[in-house]
Amino acid sequence: MSSRISVDFARRVVTWCAHGIAQLNEKLSTVRHDINNHLSLMMATVEMMRLKPQSAEQFIEKMLAQPNRISSAMSAFSAEFEKAMGITRP
Repeated sequence: MSSRISVDFARRVVTWCAHGIAQLNEKLSTVRHDINNHLSLMMATVEMMRLKPQSAEQFIEKMLAQPNRISSAMSAFSAEFEKAMGITRP
């Protein structure tokens, strides 16, 4: 059994070794974990706003920061993934 995987992207072959796949999988796991943490924080913030409506103002900043953090995490992973796969954008 081969320890390499080849993928044909529009007649360009990208070859992966097991170690490279494991590294990319670890990065995917990290980004999933980070995004789930940001979503959990958003849910907790909404619950706190529900329980303490008078304190909603102080929770809004926490809530508003999370989408940018999620977007940054996805962008960073996407860049790593595209680099690893040899994907270029026009």
